Amino acid sequence: MIKGERIILREKRLEDAPVDYAWRIDEELSGLDATPPLNMSYPDYLRLFQDELRHPFPWSKRFAVETLDGKLIGNCMYYDIDMARSQTELGIMIGDKEYWSQGYGTDIVNTLVNYIFTNTSLKRVYLHTLTWNLRAQSSFQKCGFVSLRKVRRGGYEFLLMELLRDRWEELRNGLTPKEAPEA
Repeated sequence: MIKGERIILREKRLEDAPVDYAWRIDEELSGLDATPPLNMSYPDYLRLFQDELRHPFPWSKRFAVETLDGKLIGNCMYYDIDMARSQTELGIMIGDKEYWSQGYGTDIVNTLVNYIFTNTSLKRVYLHTLTWNLRAQSSFQKCGFVSLRKVRRGGYEFLLMELLRDRWEELRNGLTPKEAPEA
């Protein structure tokens, strides 16, 4: 369990499956992820969910996101973990729309990034967000991510953003990169 200011990141559980499924078939949520809504039955989804719980992928770490009072509101993950290049991609989804635009996303990202940089040797966290998703971009920028360039994938245009360990350490220590002492 990893505690943020407003949320808790915890291991996924079997009882998360019904809510996860509802989020995965939601057209609006799928649109924010540039994916089509899930098109499989719940029993088929449940089998896949159970398999992933039993046999997690070594290149991916997934978390359920709960409020401090225990309400499941979303998921986050870091994946495509590449130890040779010392980097990973970050993903976040707040499925419970009642929790949008209230600072939960920023807390989730800050909590996950702090976990990554504190508990792994990775030096770069990056993400892709749709170019029109200004709310997400604002949240990522609050966490220290910087925009690199636009990227086209699967017919969508994304903004590639990154946060390097050095910048994270500067921000954590209350310094802006301009104020950081020269090495």
